[in-house]
Amino acid sequence: MARRARWERFVEIIRTIADMQRLSQGWRRAGQRVGCVPTMGALHEGHLSLVREARRRADRVVVTIFVNPTQFGPKEDFGKYPRPFECDCALCEQEGVDAVFAPEPAVMYAPDATTWVVEEKLSQPLCGERRPGHFRGVTTVVAKLFNAVLPDVAVFGQKDAQQVLVLQRMARDLNFPVEVVVAPIVREADGLAMSSRNVYLSEDERTRALAISRGLEQARQAYAAGERRAERLCAPLRAAIGTACGRVDYVELRSRETLELLTTVDHPAVLAVAAFFGATRLIDNIFLD
Repeated sequence: MARRARWERFVEIIRTIADMQRLSQGWRRAGQRVGCVPTMGALHEGHLSLVREARRRADRVVVTIFVNPTQFGPKEDFGKYPRPFECDCALCEQEGVDAVFAPEPAVMYAPDATTWVVEEKLSQPLCGERRPGHFRGVTTVVAKLFNAVLPDVAVFGQKDAQQVLVLQRMARDLNFPVEVVVAPIVREADGLAMSSRNVYLSEDERTRALAISRGLEQARQAYAAGERRAERLCAPLRAAIGTACGRVDYVELRSRETLELLTTVDHPAVLAVAAFFGATRLIDNIFLD
């Protein structure tokens, strides 16, 4: 018999959809509410904050760990995306997670699969425009994870603000009985938004990448002082990234409900940014109410 990893004594590792469904159905028959935190692994404190939010809202918590091939473009980092599975499971153990659902790609996608889940409005601008096919992969895999885990509530982070809006719309439009919750961004002590891709940054790139959070804070302060014009809110952020020798992918002020481009803030908005430092693309945002 193969030697069990230390964390397997404490965290139930589920590899198949049928096993995951049976476990979740048993909990639900017992009257327990099921929470789900979908991830691609490489867990950090940001993910763990989502686990804690799920625990507040549910009796049982499932973390899914699946590096989804269908949301990566042909020149993106699917092959090198970090996969520290044992470390991830140890963190889940520490947080009291009830099960980790970690299927292989062949379990999630039949070799002749031809069915996709596509949201056609909120997924179009921002990352949808820059990463063609990305959100088709996201909505498809999350729909499949919902069908596997059968959660009552699923928790996602605000850092992926567009993704959460797309998934909330998908759940609404397709009548998934799942509450999609948005949890706040978790930042490092110096302000950098936590991300699994931060490990790609060199020491110099990481220092320069702080321009993103500094620029967002400038925008927040300007908004608090009464500024409502989009260009006046976006310009300091673009300038901060440029001064730090970063490359702006987008800096845009959009409606938090429709993602339509705004010229002034007259209802809840999101100031969204994507920028490259070296070869690493980072995203961040703030909500302006």
